[in-house]
Amino acid sequence: MAKLRETDLYAPVKVFLQAQGYEVKAEVAGADVMAMRADDPHPVIVELKTGMTLALLQQGIARQSVTDFVYLAIPAMRGRKQLAAHVALCRRLGLGLLTVRLRDGFVTPHCDPGPYAPRKSRPRQGRLLKEFQMRQGDPNTGGSNRVTLVTAYRQDALRCAAQLAQAGPSKGAEVARATGVPRATRIMRDDHYGWFEKVSTGIYALTEAGQAAAAQAGQAPSVPDPSAPGDVVPEAGSHSANTKGARSKAPRSKASG
Repeated sequence: MAKLRETDLYAPVKVFLQAQGYEVKAEVAGADVMAMRADDPHPVIVELKTGMTLALLQQGIARQSVTDFVYLAIPAMRGRKQLAAHVALCRRLGLGLLTVRLRDGFVTPHCDPGPYAPRKSRPRQGRLLKEFQMRQGDPNTGGSNRVTLVTAYRQDALRCAAQLAQAGPSKGAEVARATGVPRATRIMRDDHYGWFEKVSTGIYALTEAGQAAAAQAGQAPSVPDPSAPGDVVPEAGSHSANTKGARSKAPRSKASG
């Protein structure tokens, strides 16, 4: 099978644009594909590549200095997650994205050029701020990978473990008072780390893993401010992160896929 070349994408993209009423020419002042329409003074530029690369993104961004309507064209791919990631990146950069199905030249527009306005997630933002406010000190190193991270929840669990190591089996309320961790009972009951065990009604003790964790911690961190914000619950199962308006410049193809 012959090696795929950028030129293999040109004919399908040209036919696609011509079907939308554009006159199309190749290699105009450095642009792989340029298209113009009689009723529109603004050019459409398409950059061709055999895959999504940094060079392609840089080319697309450079073309935005001459027109708002810049598309990237790459061969069609099977991975939906990978395609979704490419589409999200193009939208963030204000670029359009076309894919070309090589066996029949079918072109699919996935997004059109336009300003990017991400929707903010208030719940996620709230969790982020709470974690920052509740975490004591800066126990982790930025860029860490495949290591156990110290979260505010883990710090509270270590306080509870240190208290049980010192006082022995205790009621949750007693641990909460001694450590300043209001959610002590829930932490020990949920036992995300395997450190705690319920030995009788309302009484918790350390498991062997809990004893090891308390010993490794050395001593309980300083007692936090009781007025600090509420819980930051770990993830389930965790044991420890100007366009021209609404009109599309290249409308969706009428051909069936």
